[in-house]
Amino acid sequence: MSHQPADQTGLKRRIAELGPWFHNLRIRGVETAPDHFLGDYPSFKWAGFEKAVPDDLEGRSVLDIGCNAGFYSLEMKRRNAGRVVGIDSDPHYLRQARFAAQETGYDIEFRQMSVYDVAELREQFDLVIFMGVLYHLRHPLLALDLLYEHVVGDQMLFQCMQRGSAQKPLLQNDYDFSEWDIFEVREYPKLFFIEDRYAGDPTNWFIPNKAAVEAMLRSAGFVIESNPEREVYLLTRGKRHYAAERPPIISPAT
Repeated sequence: MSHQPADQTGLKRRIAELGPWFHNLRIRGVETAPDHFLGDYPSFKWAGFEKAVPDDLEGRSVLDIGCNAGFYSLEMKRRNAGRVVGIDSDPHYLRQARFAAQETGYDIEFRQMSVYDVAELREQFDLVIFMGVLYHLRHPLLALDLLYEHVVGDQMLFQCMQRGSAQKPLLQNDYDFSEWDIFEVREYPKLFFIEDRYAGDPTNWFIPNKAAVEAMLRSAGFVIESNPEREVYLLTRGKRHYAAERPPIISPAT
């Protein structure tokens, strides 16, 4: 009969008390979600695009939006990042993240905050991580605009669930009002609206196809530097899309 050390037993008890976990973290040899329905998540996902992030982030500041239990925040500290801030709107996940950071000995600041409130940070970060959040938002373009305007100082690591066509269409800059057929093209940029729920989750609102993801990012002012994994992009700040700079439409006086 095997006996676990008292501290290991206590650690497992505390991890269970903080459950359920969506991130399978390894804390002093103990996994937080070993039976995750996606497998070893998000480690297996990270393995597919981790080379997009420098091995050494010394001196760079990082903002992890929708940090959940802090997997990416912890990974950035492992890569020697300077100041790391994780935000999430769910206090349950933040309790997990603070516990994981404490147990692993990393100095990470966690705040309960919505993506719509990022202006309150009054700070731009060298790297912003915005992974797995956009499709949970009722106002996705507003969120991208706020990130561009307030917190992305240099680069953003972005991921969004995609459905529909993975092809990118060749489009004109403009079409006549009488044009209908272009909207029937399978790969035309589309956002699929989820009225009730998808995969049992009522917070899934808009799921874009690949063309829509990339068009939205460009429209918000981001430049796609690389696409290391189907749903993942490394972005830099660019010039705002001309459409985003249109003057407001003012109705003529009557």
